[in-house]
Amino acid sequence: MKDYYDILGVSKTASDDEIKKAFRKLAHQHHPDKKGGDEAKFKELNEAYQVLSDSQKRAQYDQFGHAAFSQGGAAGSAWGNTGGYGFNTADFDMGDLGDIFGDFFGFGGGRRKEHVAKGEDLAFEMIVDFNDSLFGAKREISVARTVSCGHCQGRGAEPGSPIETCARCQGSGQVMSIHRTLIGNIQTSTKCPDCKGQGRKPKHVCRTCNGPGVLKERSTLEVNIPPGISDGGTLRLGGQGNAGLYGAPAGDIYITIRIRPDKIFARHGNDLVVRVPISFTQAVLGDTITVSAPDGAYEVQIPAGTANGTMFRLRGLGVPYTNRSGRGDLLVHTDIIVPKHISRQQRALLEQLRDEKL
Repeated sequence: MKDYYDILGVSKTASDDEIKKAFRKLAHQHHPDKKGGDEAKFKELNEAYQVLSDSQKRAQYDQFGHAAFSQGGAAGSAWGNTGGYGFNTADFDMGDLGDIFGDFFGFGGGRRKEHVAKGEDLAFEMIVDFNDSLFGAKREISVARTVSCGHCQGRGAEPGSPIETCARCQGSGQVMSIHRTLIGNIQTSTKCPDCKGQGRKPKHVCRTCNGPGVLKERSTLEVNIPPGISDGGTLRLGGQGNAGLYGAPAGDIYITIRIRPDKIFARHGNDLVVRVPISFTQAVLGDTITVSAPDGAYEVQIPAGTANGTMFRLRGLGVPYTNRSGRGDLLVHTDIIVPKHISRQQRALLEQLRDEKL
């Protein structure tokens, strides 16, 4: 079985914040609802995160490995004094460990009270021109998402209609059930099907949204592309994702930026590279040439005796920094061009130079 730390791509000394960031990044990448998502990988990531994000479970895992969550063996200390398989005829309320059993036996569980989760995050890709990535721009995207119902203001109930305590779960949002497993009867709590885990339900559901408090809508949103963003960089539009059910906060929108390649400039970090052809005589005798930059033209002094491939640096003419003021540099790469066809007079001159050992 693969190591949980390897699954999340973190070290065994990773902080809680590093584990959370690693999980969010990978879960966003492999989410089954996303194009190219991987449900099996997503479940594997979730399983690893459920253990490593809990200090007690993580300590057990660090000490016993996967055996901490398997039957019998050294993991007995994780369950208390059970004596291995000696507890298979008893009834247990496993609390948070029910979540782990849920992964193995196919049922949800745990004692944690259901809370109103925020709406789903949405992910998009946006292709931008090279110059827009350098100097920033404003663009618009069309987004299909859920928004809070205007009729009931996200409550899910008709205006003026009360929201009452759920009769089935008595407001807990959970109902108890017993599951028979190979290790005995395990008592778990699951989300109440009547109130969807909220503990309360409207006396009269909203006639516009039919209860969840959200409606589907297509919206046009403005996106500010910051100067200097790199290819693959991600922008976050906070609170612009799907609205949460029953008035819960909306999720976020994550936009991955893809930059169209430029025909003239190549980007290396915050530096730009431009290749400029020069003639043999310019390289030998020196010259002043004009070089194009993204925001204008600049003169570059070519000293006598310049070798092929010599790089000249124009400071502060590259890509703007995103986390501080200033810009990178423009690197001018010189390519000495050897002509394929020359005149008789040019040939005679070159032969004379050759005879003079030049």
